[in-house]
Amino acid sequence: MDVEAEVARLRAAGRMQEVATLVIEHYGPEVLTFLTAMLSDHADSGDAFAQACEDLWKGLPRFEGRASVKTWFYTLARHAASRLRRSSRHQRFATISEISDVADRVSSRTRPHLRTEVKLGFAAIRDALDDDDRMLLVLRVDRGMNWNDVARVMSDEDGASEAEIARSAARLRKRFQSVKETIRERAIAAGLVGSMDPDAEP
Repeated sequence: MDVEAEVARLRAAGRMQEVATLVIEHYGPEVLTFLTAMLSDHADSGDAFAQACEDLWKGLPRFEGRASVKTWFYTLARHAASRLRRSSRHQRFATISEISDVADRVSSRTRPHLRTEVKLGFAAIRDALDDDDRMLLVLRVDRGMNWNDVARVMSDEDGASEAEIARSAARLRKRFQSVKETIRERAIAAGLVGSMDPDAEP
């Protein structure tokens, strides 16, 4: 199924709950895994995922389609994680009733696979990186996003122009090279360099 085309069709028909359900069902597992990698806590990632689903539901009528709905969902997830980090650890987000069942279903289905995927996908050398560098690796390497979409997800500016996105993408490419070099240096120090191609993406 071409999810983006189906989203456009359903939005044109005003069927917003079906759009939200489709997006969360299709992209939810990978977004939840992304949040677990970013927050390193299953409870926190579940709360951030619930908030991202609510933000998606509320924001659909205003979604302009300048990026794919997948990229937008990742951006919402990143913002939800940031808000959770700033809030009291006792404050928990709750999704609105219209979409909470879908979010809970995706979370429950995905959760048993997260521990293995995170363990395999994020070695200790990555976990030692700062949050933004780790996010950069997840989006670019694990999720295979193009540089402009990585820039959109990581941008703190809502509604950035295409020129601003392009400049941000260029900066992130340079940063990515620096992160790769950091990983390579740490791998050498840990005696892991023999299993790693220094010219390959980590």
